[in-house]
Amino acid sequence: MSQMEMHPQTVGRAQLAQFLAEELQINRFRDYCPNGVQVEGRPEIKRIVSGVTASLALLEEAVRLQADAILVHHGYFWRGEDMRVIGQKQKRLKLLLTHEMSLFAYHLPLDMHAQLGNNAQLAHCLGLRAEGRFGEDDLGWFGTIAAPSIQTLGQFAVHIEKCLGRAPLVIGDAGQAVGKIAWCTGAAQNMLEQAINAGADVYLSGEISEPTVHLARESGVAYLACGHHATERYGVKALGEYLAQRFGIEHYFIDVPNPV
Repeated sequence: MSQMEMHPQTVGRAQLAQFLAEELQINRFRDYCPNGVQVEGRPEIKRIVSGVTASLALLEEAVRLQADAILVHHGYFWRGEDMRVIGQKQKRLKLLLTHEMSLFAYHLPLDMHAQLGNNAQLAHCLGLRAEGRFGEDDLGWFGTIAAPSIQTLGQFAVHIEKCLGRAPLVIGDAGQAVGKIAWCTGAAQNMLEQAINAGADVYLSGEISEPTVHLARESGVAYLACGHHATERYGVKALGEYLAQRFGIEHYFIDVPNPV
């Protein structure tokens, strides 16, 4: 948790939404959910809480902190989900509406942003030098690791554990050279083939599925599953800090633990 301003100012909800729409270029993406304000709260924002997912635990912490708005990567209203407001959806929405807290959510636009995005911030955290993009909408990134002491997959896995606080699942030979690294945070295991076509020696993402293992083994391109939550903590935090600095509002990042 980090407080960004001791004497916060306020910003209008509509002004903040417009700024984020332009900064994150939300209209250029075909996404699985609406990006922007998903739930309207009070019109003026002085204190904002950020987190990876708009879980009930995050909402309850935002209530305790008397937040005016919540900023997340994973919000609500995903394509194909049950549209009824029942069960956990009812509990979450009721909490937001009762306390007049706005919910801002940005999915693919936050993954993509060149400075504040999840891929950019993960690269910063791991010391990766970005050299190019690959895949649909250039969602995947590739480059090399800056630390000359990290030469092998095993050394890279140890480095990732130190940086992210969790050991990655490694598919590949610990002694193989790292070389060209490709990455895309979250549930991007289906981009492994595109990473292979881009010439990667190693591909890093959040989650893994059963077919991913076979493709990694057969192609010789190592795969590291580093955790969906663990790889996507940094973008929304950086975005919240950026908003605090730009508008003088108060910001708290809440990391609700998630083993996936």
